[in-house]
Amino acid sequence: MATAPVCVTKLSPFHISNRISPTPASPPCRSIRKLGNKAARKWKLRAEARGFGPDSNRRPSKLLQDPKNDGIGGSDDEDEIPKAVMERMSVRIVASVVTPMGLGLGFLSVFGALRDQNVWDVPLWVPVATSFFTFGASALGIPYGALSTSWDPDTKGSFLGLEQLERNWVELWKQ
Repeated sequence: MATAPVCVTKLSPFHISNRISPTPASPPCRSIRKLGNKAARKWKLRAEARGFGPDSNRRPSKLLQDPKNDGIGGSDDEDEIPKAVMERMSVRIVASVVTPMGLGLGFLSVFGALRDQNVWDVPLWVPVATSFFTFGASALGIPYGALSTSWDPDTKGSFLGLEQLERNWVELWKQ
């Protein structure tokens, strides 16, 4: 079996060379074993996730082709959110996410300034606990903003939306 060195000039971004070279500009050399008249198979990266493989040109199923059927069992008209409700919901989500996140970043900068100025040697657990609670509250701001908004386009709701939160939570679990 003869081995012939072959220099590879085109490397994939996932190539990892096991050879340490003093000149990084020189391309790594590989050898191809010849088995009779056929060369050994090369390994090749293949993206075969849904929609990217050779079967991506297949026709979608009948369920997806029917415009009246959304796959869940309802029409598209009853699932559409009115524009006024969507705008109120977006404002409420942004406010309920940005406020606790801003407080958390503000506390971290205050703790850092207190430590730098040698005013108070802040224990490490204080900024960690503060970050945990404020960033956690920020993550909970997304569902709170969506559920505390009035889902009726004509009704604006209150400032905090606690009565809407209770009503929408019950409505959500009914569906």
